[in-house]
Amino acid sequence: MSAGLALRILAGVPVLSWLYLLLARGGFWRVSRLLTPAPAARRHDRRVVAVIPARNEAAFIGATVESILGQDYAGAIHVIVVDDGSDDDTARVARDAAAGMGASAKLTVIPGAPLPPGWTGKVWAMRQGAAAAAALGPDYLLFTDADIHHDPANIADLVARAEAGGLDLVSYMVTLPAASFAEKSLIPAFVFFFLMLYPPAWIASTRSRMAGAAGGCMLMRPSALARIGGLEAIRSQLIDDCSLARATKAAGGSIWLGLTRTARGIRPYGSFAEIGRMISRSAFNQLGHSYLLLAATVAGLFVTYLLPPLLLLSADRPSALLGAAAWACMSVAYAPMVRFYGRAPLWSLCLPPIALFYAGATVHSALQYALRRGGRWKGRVQDLQDT
Repeated sequence: MSAGLALRILAGVPVLSWLYLLLARGGFWRVSRLLTPAPAARRHDRRVVAVIPARNEAAFIGATVESILGQDYAGAIHVIVVDDGSDDDTARVARDAAAGMGASAKLTVIPGAPLPPGWTGKVWAMRQGAAAAAALGPDYLLFTDADIHHDPANIADLVARAEAGGLDLVSYMVTLPAASFAEKSLIPAFVFFFLMLYPPAWIASTRSRMAGAAGGCMLMRPSALARIGGLEAIRSQLIDDCSLARATKAAGGSIWLGLTRTARGIRPYGSFAEIGRMISRSAFNQLGHSYLLLAATVAGLFVTYLLPPLLLLSADRPSALLGAAAWACMSVAYAPMVRFYGRAPLWSLCLPPIALFYAGATVHSALQYALRRGGRWKGRVQDLQDT
């Protein structure tokens, strides 16, 4: 086989990869389909208890509590904040936020118990919140992060979608901050890659085993949580949201994931390093701590994202044309997410260097795990090798 033919065969791989992603990966990139409004229905009066795990979240917890207690919703809403060993004013800020709205009776703040062996911190906090919620007899639990602002219609939308579809778990991928240059560069790709890994159409399908959720905003029926054995079923999982979705679907539950503009993250990521640490915290865990899979992932990122622009430098015209075709397909797939985040259309051409950054963060995640610093989050190292 000549060198030119070998290069053309290699150049065809990213073209085929992107054709598959565009045509046969559940339409994950078609953002407009993932933004479908909640079903129009009567105003539901289901009781919702929001559980917020919070560790050193004084900067954000007040706005989150206010946004939940200020919902335009016909049913009862109660908020449970689990103060997970904070050494700041998280608990006080949460109480002050509720008091400022005259809604102190709708807020419960629980001091978190010490973390037991075998549990990750967030799941343990969620478990304590869910146990406290049981006494209130909720129809739904809303698991949400301490840095999420919920627009006034968000809970009504979630409940309407769950009721209309008989769904056990409804999750919204919240709109993440995209103000700093680092956020503008990397956050749209973060959501794009997540949806590529977990195509919402496959998640919703009963014919597919695919399951996924976004932990910032998850509405769940308590009966479905009980059916999987409670949060104990995922107690050791670092990626708690997708683990909860897998357990729910495996137990016969119905789940749904989509995008939304009615809930948004309010924690800023001012630098590339901050976003890199956010990715690195769980990337190697996502790969099952497999160094072989890590090598395959890095190789796949190179061939799929970096090879197409490099092929444009080739003197072999067919190879260069194949590289251009792959890059064009890549840009077509990414363009809807770029628009969703309000970026200029030319940003759709920037996935190759962005993918290089993500590959570096994934390698860094593996190194952190090897150094027994995996899953570091607010002073806790939660992803350790077995000893």
